[in-house]
Amino acid sequence: MGSSRLPGKVLLDIAGKPMLQRVVERTRRARFVDEVVVATTLDPSDDPVAVFSDSKAFPLTRGSLHDVLDRYYQALKIHQADVVVRITADCPLIDPELIDRTIALVMDGRPLNTVDFAANRLPPPFTRTFPIGLDVEVCSFAALERAWRESTEIFHREHVMPYIYEGARLALLTPELAEGSSQRDFKIAQLHNAINYGSLRWTVDTPEDLEFIRQVFARLDDKDEFTWQDVLAVIQKEPGLSDINSGVRHKMMTEVDERAKLIK
Repeated sequence: MGSSRLPGKVLLDIAGKPMLQRVVERTRRARFVDEVVVATTLDPSDDPVAVFSDSKAFPLTRGSLHDVLDRYYQALKIHQADVVVRITADCPLIDPELIDRTIALVMDGRPLNTVDFAANRLPPPFTRTFPIGLDVEVCSFAALERAWRESTEIFHREHVMPYIYEGARLALLTPELAEGSSQRDFKIAQLHNAINYGSLRWTVDTPEDLEFIRQVFARLDDKDEFTWQDVLAVIQKEPGLSDINSGVRHKMMTEVDERAKLIK
């Protein structure tokens, strides 16, 4: 609720439902996801998130406001997860199929699979080919626990997983898959899209983003079952929609909330 650029954003309305509900319901459609947990903070400003989650019977944990890595780790211990999928609550267009494809890279279904962390994008200064707002990060509990135990930088703690993928060197194995390792020897995999749509902004962090998302939802006949390709078709039919939030600057991986610097 304490977003610096759009306060209260996670409970703002999108086509008749709060954004948080949109995100939870779309994430639950992923076949490889066993449970979706809302991991909010202990700050009183986030009491409305807890009240809303309880009203919808969404599993909920509460933890540190700025040490989001610790918030995730404590939630994982409570729910005894062996694999964690990180979805941010400001991505109401999140795609279940992309979630499943990313999870599959960390699961034991592939021969000789040793991937600790997988994503369908890595933040600047790395690369992305999927629109901003379809972001999926997946890692093993062991990788997250090591990051929780070893990381000390504020941006590592606030952004949860940079400690794992920082300094990654990846090589394309196919047009849609790159693999390699990070500077701390975590094994990394990244999904790519054959066509680069990484410049498109589909997340909600400003009033302009919210207006863009509301306009997209208004044009979707099925406001629950659509895919990211359906959203892309809307944008391609009306390219001017992307102008609504084209001027919004995306934050870098190392940027932190100034308020976090006051927390030791």
